[in-house]
Amino acid sequence: MPPWPQCLLQPTLTTARRATAFSRTTCLSSIPASPAYEQGQHEEEPSLVVVGGGAAGVYASIRAKTLAPRLNVAVVEKGRFLSKVKISGGGRCNVTNGHHIEPMGLARNYPRGDKELRGSFFTTHGPQDTMRWFTDHGVDLKTEDDGRVFPVTDNSASVVDCLLNEARRLGVSLQAGKAVSSASVAQDGKFVLKVEKRTSDFVDYINANYVLVATGSSQQGYSIAAQLGHSIIAPVPSLFTFKIADKRLADLAGVTFPIVKAKLKLDGVQKSVPELTQTGPMLVTHWGLSGPVVLRLSAWGARELHQCNYQGKLVVDFVPDIHIEDVKRILFQYKDQHAKHKVNNTFPTEFGLVKRFWRFLLEQESLNGDTHWASMPNNHLNAIALRLKQWMFEIVGKGQFKDEFVTAGGVPISEVSLGTMESKKQPNLFFAGEVLNVDGVTGGFNFQNAWTGGYIAGTSVGTLASTSNLSEQQSCLQL
Repeated sequence: MPPWPQCLLQPTLTTARRATAFSRTTCLSSIPASPAYEQGQHEEEPSLVVVGGGAAGVYASIRAKTLAPRLNVAVVEKGRFLSKVKISGGGRCNVTNGHHIEPMGLARNYPRGDKELRGSFFTTHGPQDTMRWFTDHGVDLKTEDDGRVFPVTDNSASVVDCLLNEARRLGVSLQAGKAVSSASVAQDGKFVLKVEKRTSDFVDYINANYVLVATGSSQQGYSIAAQLGHSIIAPVPSLFTFKIADKRLADLAGVTFPIVKAKLKLDGVQKSVPELTQTGPMLVTHWGLSGPVVLRLSAWGARELHQCNYQGKLVVDFVPDIHIEDVKRILFQYKDQHAKHKVNNTFPTEFGLVKRFWRFLLEQESLNGDTHWASMPNNHLNAIALRLKQWMFEIVGKGQFKDEFVTAGGVPISEVSLGTMESKKQPNLFFAGEVLNVDGVTGGFNFQNAWTGGYIAGTSVGTLASTSNLSEQQSCLQL
């Protein structure tokens, strides 16, 4: 990269301590695109520090560097890059959702953000744009029946490698194992970031023209945001499973119900919240209940569940497409038609129930499996019908959903301009991803928020940097 004219160079802040190659220079903006550079090289270029190496941060760095090749970009990540991308979807990576393309419908999948994201947010960069980007960069995708989009390899490494390779190709400096512990603004308007290395005695102060905070649910991001003038909505867990008091459910561990209707009832929540009733697949686990329907309920009721100490009631309709009177009619007809058969071996197929669950129902009514349908008391049939339509489970706690743990809370959306992702409180400060008070239900929506926010933020920084470079060149030529 040829050096800029001397009239474009500016003095940098003095580094407090220097320990590694990352701190050889006093300003991030003097780090060239290539990882290899010599001591004392001080060409001044606009610089961007991305705090957080997750989906939003890496995607934003790629976009910014694409628009402004001369922009020096460094992504500082305290752990491993794209760690959540790697483990998401059981290691397959649910990239986005292909069934929700229209922005208004897409926004309804965000318990925090459903109103604010209905504007131009997803119009700027939606699921189709995300899928096109990955396809153009060599990652073939497939859309499954429920709308979830995965790489055809069914391996998240395809997505991780694609992003990191593209970032390196463009010259983005990827700094792993380092955390930004504090941030402030100098008199010249540049950001001053304190960087520490977790595994050694390393402290460095670097400055940058632009900062993007994309730290997910990490306390690091909330701390930086607060230091730079933002308020924080206390984060609470979202997307988790329910622990159920009924220990007998353990006998059904592994049973999946393709479609149930579940309603969450919580003490102190008097108003009717439509989103606290969801329909979808449900899975029985050895500790309780899981599956998409439960995860969606945990997302929509995240704050209320937190306030109730994760205790409440869950009413499940196992046959939502059949009215209770029709359920009773089917049972009584089956009794007449199969009078000589044992209730333990034959049961109505209209309900779509597996044998393990049917036997479980019989046990709840203290019915002997050897009982014949002709001997089945009518009151037991009515009780089974009611249990199928309105089985109430007691929630006693939450389980952590290991693949896609998400939080509700963070920087309020009202403090950020969604058209640019720039802070309304501090110029040249940007946010993207889960550090904002935005979270989606399961199904690829949280990653789509990350891709969209990262793309918009990267576009904003890249445009600003390109404009700044052009103005400085014109000013220098005039001189």
